[in-house]
Amino acid sequence: MAASVKTAGYSEPCAQCSAVDWGVSDEGRFYCRSCHNVIERIREVVDSTFTPGSTRVSTIGRGTKAKRPERGREWMICEGFQFILRNQADALLRLGVSPHFKDHVLCPLWRLYLQKSRQAYTNNPVRSMSRFKLQSLDSEPDSAPESAVVSASETDGEANPPSTAGSNTDNASDWSLRSGSVDACTYLPTRLNRSSGLMSMRKTLALIHLALIWSREVLTLSDLLRLVKEGHVPYVNAYEELPEEMKLYGKDSLFFRVQSEPSYQAVHHEAQTMVLLLQLPAFPPISRQSLLHPALLSLRYLMDANLPDQLHPWVCRLMERAGIADQTCHTFEPSPRTVLPRYDMQAAAFIIVTLKLLFGLDDHSEWNLSNEAGGQDEPGDMFNLRRWYRLLQAALLRAQQQRHQDTARKQWKAKKPLYSSRKDKYPVMKRKRVAEQLQICFEKLSSRPAGVQRVSPSSFRFCWGDEDGADGPSLHQKKLDHILTLKDDVLTPSNSTYWHPALRPCKSQ
Repeated sequence: MAASVKTAGYSEPCAQCSAVDWGVSDEGRFYCRSCHNVIERIREVVDSTFTPGSTRVSTIGRGTKAKRPERGREWMICEGFQFILRNQADALLRLGVSPHFKDHVLCPLWRLYLQKSRQAYTNNPVRSMSRFKLQSLDSEPDSAPESAVVSASETDGEANPPSTAGSNTDNASDWSLRSGSVDACTYLPTRLNRSSGLMSMRKTLALIHLALIWSREVLTLSDLLRLVKEGHVPYVNAYEELPEEMKLYGKDSLFFRVQSEPSYQAVHHEAQTMVLLLQLPAFPPISRQSLLHPALLSLRYLMDANLPDQLHPWVCRLMERAGIADQTCHTFEPSPRTVLPRYDMQAAAFIIVTLKLLFGLDDHSEWNLSNEAGGQDEPGDMFNLRRWYRLLQAALLRAQQQRHQDTARKQWKAKKPLYSSRKDKYPVMKRKRVAEQLQICFEKLSSRPAGVQRVSPSSFRFCWGDEDGADGPSLHQKKLDHILTLKDDVLTPSNSTYWHPALRPCKSQ
């Protein structure tokens, strides 16, 4: 009886599965609870606000198909990326980044980018070089992969500053029927992309990475990507935070919808390309007091890896011997021949080479030194590489399992799904409804929430010590006396001859 009241007495069998089990969606449409088939029938709504006790019934009709919904205000693609950049910067400010990063570095970089790409602040805005064929775009799949999103947003030809949005409206009136923005057609042609460098979701992270380096913040590129993967910085489904008046649908999905996080190499390449496009001057110097300098960055990595504190002086000595401890070696001066520094990789490389100098790392020397450390009079104070390896391996396995579990529980589907055409709206909504019902079923079966439990971000991945929840005992205070020998009143590592020979030019045969 309750089901009959909810479906207004509709008892016709479903054309797909012949079941009589109807539900009503939020839009008022009838759908089969058994096979989720959506039919054309619409629920009749009783207007209870007319008169108390009144039984007046008003029917929600289909209406004319030519009637269009409220489209919101006119907006441009670069405005959408500007909102996303602002949300990403605000997320970093909440994590402790200095406000100077957003107001005095990122905003000027964004304005400079709009000018160099000729989207704003210019008297010569980019124009489309060819009329775009709408018919060819209708064949594009609804769920475009990230490569298609990047290629689409990087093969654009035109984008106008906000002041010229009105002149674009007439030319793109036909296209606006198929997208929410007024200039989506100018982002898709392929001819002007390589010269204009129009924005994409991946480039938002590249621009933030450049702003972090310019501000000399301690966040490296690997830290930024980790915050993105953990959901602390919006990236996947970031378009959901756009204002309500910016209606986003149709071909806009090619620019704002991403299905995975980008790789380290991809974002670094985008940042390198953006530096050349913006024609930036030399970056502020990275002195030894800066947290981005490999000397201090390696200290942070040594603590996170549970390595002894006595290793850090050897890392600094290695930098001195290699001649790259001076700040001039870590100050980036953009040019076509220079590469944007990877400060996190440099610090990790110094630590690995230092371990090679001290322990050999040839699969024999390090284990022999571990046996000698166990035979000392006070082995508890000596650093044992074998014990460190077992502790770190166990912590890494636990972290990998936790990451796999979080990835499996992560809600990848957007709360506001995008559809590339109006005819795809109802299938997309149907898939969303089925996914939500399956998620509810899995939550009931597993007796635990399906979402990922958000934890506070930290610069350190592991916690070493004796407190509850630690990943293992701390080895930071262990000594390295057993691997150092005194030669000519100088402490010498066991593998002091480990130096790469000078490179010789290859002779053609």
